[in-house]
Amino acid sequence: MTRSGLLRGNIKVIATDTLVISEEFGEWEDSRRRIDLLGVDRDAALVVIELKRTEDGGHMELQAIRYASMISTMNFDRAVDVFVEYLKAIGKSDQDARTLLLDFLGWEEPDEDQFGQDVRIVLASAEFSKEITSSVLWLNNHGLDVRCVRLRPYRLDKRILLDIQQFIPLPEVADYQVLIREKVRKEREARAGGKDFTRYHIRINGEQHAAMWKRNAIFLICRYLLTQSIGPETVAALFKWRQNRVWFSVDGTVGASEFATLAAEKANADGGNFRPRRWFCEDKELVHANGKTYAFSDQWGGDSWKNAMNAVREAYPQFNIDFTPVT
Repeated sequence: MTRSGLLRGNIKVIATDTLVISEEFGEWEDSRRRIDLLGVDRDAALVVIELKRTEDGGHMELQAIRYASMISTMNFDRAVDVFVEYLKAIGKSDQDARTLLLDFLGWEEPDEDQFGQDVRIVLASAEFSKEITSSVLWLNNHGLDVRCVRLRPYRLDKRILLDIQQFIPLPEVADYQVLIREKVRKEREARAGGKDFTRYHIRINGEQHAAMWKRNAIFLICRYLLTQSIGPETVAALFKWRQNRVWFSVDGTVGASEFATLAAEKANADGGNFRPRRWFCEDKELVHANGKTYAFSDQWGGDSWKNAMNAVREAYPQFNIDFTPVT
């Protein structure tokens, strides 16, 4: 078994919320270079995972940057094709790659506006040279997402134990760095264009809400449904393609600060991370019902948003919900 094969079944120990779609990936012309593991994360970013056995990590950061640039144009359909070949290679050809990928992302259908817009890099090695760590810190300060994970093996009787520690970025500052990268990414998108920034006029029972961003519009409507004695779980059931990713809830009636703490603890217990930027979780945005506190997702890109709006309108025609783009 390859060194990447040892980790692919437990990928969360070095890359949380990641789905592996290829091992030893190298399908490009005029190059024999291969990515140890290629994945996709919950934000639909591609993840390049580079593993090294050397004492100092070699030149793995340079290799990973090359790989990231090579796959940066991969779209959803190409990712599905790659995933199909990977499933065949590991003896799971009976599983549907497209369905698995959509389910993992919480999508009903592909959202090319969101898929593969970023490439994350995870470097895993027994040790890292000063040259690598300084390079990674510089790259992260300029908007990239590169993580260093130290893998140290220890022998205990006849077993080999692996001590796994992420040290760049340090876990306690990782959320802050995510916010910085998100700011850089949004500024880059605003300059480059290509995203759908259309705003919509929203009407609910004759009341007009002008020029709303899409995520704010769906949040407004779902909050309105709650005022009509329709519970959060009933609202979530409208969006069958992403039912488990509409609300994030914690027990008790809490404010924003305590919610963030409890949500992080809950996500960590499930092997994931809670990313506040992906939820409406300010004090005025939180929902309290059934002895719980709920935050609504703000991830509604591509066709997912229109599907959601149509689902609400069709389920509750009595509220006369309508939406028209701002011209």
